[in-house]
Amino acid sequence: MDIDSDFQKMNIAPQQQQVGASSVPMDAEKDDSAVVKGKETEDLNGSMEKLNIEESSSSFKKKPVIIIVVGMAGSGKTTFMHRLVAHTHQRNIRGYVMNLDPAVLTLPFGANIDIRDTVKYKEVMKQFNLGPNGGILTSLNLFATKFDEVINVIEKRADQLDYVLVDTPGQIEIFTWSASGAIITEAFASTFPTVVTYVVDTPRSASPVTFMSNMLYACSILYKTRLPLVLAFNKTDVAQHEFALEWMEDFETFQAAVSEDHSYTSTLTESLSLVLDEFYKNLRSVGVSAITGAGMDAFFKAIEASAEEYMATYKADLDQRRKEKDRLEEERRRETMEKLRKDMEQSRGENVVLSTGLKDNEERSKAMMDEDEDEELDGEEEIITEDEDVIDEDEDDEDSNFPF
Repeated sequence: MDIDSDFQKMNIAPQQQQVGASSVPMDAEKDDSAVVKGKETEDLNGSMEKLNIEESSSSFKKKPVIIIVVGMAGSGKTTFMHRLVAHTHQRNIRGYVMNLDPAVLTLPFGANIDIRDTVKYKEVMKQFNLGPNGGILTSLNLFATKFDEVINVIEKRADQLDYVLVDTPGQIEIFTWSASGAIITEAFASTFPTVVTYVVDTPRSASPVTFMSNMLYACSILYKTRLPLVLAFNKTDVAQHEFALEWMEDFETFQAAVSEDHSYTSTLTESLSLVLDEFYKNLRSVGVSAITGAGMDAFFKAIEASAEEYMATYKADLDQRRKEKDRLEEERRRETMEKLRKDMEQSRGENVVLSTGLKDNEERSKAMMDEDEDEELDGEEEIITEDEDVIDEDEDDEDSNFPF
């Protein structure tokens, strides 16, 4: 009702000015018209405010920062998540925790959003007759169908949060290479600054071949998600991560370490190190310990720097990809409408029978059946003719043997 009254006032005001226009000088008319236009603008702005129309249609928020934690099985990912949650409580950092692992039995930390509350992992395995990995993947797919509701929940609390910590399934390929993982990652990245944290098992990476395998996987995650990536070298209480930083910064040092390995994979590792040399320069690496809590301050500094990089670089790329997608969608819609318009012009308003292909298939199958019947009849006629010829020959033989 308020919106209608505002628009009614906007339509009535100019008419009232026109009634007394004959007795008002030209300067007064200009002043009155300016007042009327100003009033119309105010009324329009008020109506738009009531409709909650903003100048920018983008719902992107700079807070909270989404931290998606991924890592190989056994790298200490869940323990690292526990340390992150404890650190946020100790430093009075407003955090929000989400668990996306449906197969975990118990969590060492409390989760605000837990996939296990929505999808029952064992029931999915029984119902769809799946194994462990198939059950995890199907559970994640089912959860991804309602992920817009998760985004809405976080948006309502956005002003009260600094970070959202997301724990992923232990099988890294289920999240990084599945359609549901891509949906969840893009849903986060299109609404909040999003950073991917790749947890590396530092003691196992002491081998140059294992280290190269981890770096290749980190590289694939970076280019697939197109999001800032932070390397978290975990378990620094067991083995320090300085050797890994030295390998990433100094190519010759890594070559010397590879030359000591005489396995057949050393040549491949040496070649790949040349390829990844440029990849290391744009990567942030931090040594952390999920047990002692060492390196947590440095980790959150790296997260803040990555969030700023996201706003400066990755968000622009995301907006460009979104515009390109909208442009292609608009072109497809226009082509569909143009095709519909041409069809309407050709039909001139008459009823058009849509060809679904079923009738053509029936006629084609009927024609094929008729051809088969004709072939069968021809074959029977040929057989009958051959039999008659044989009978005639027998009769001729009998006639030749009969004495007249």
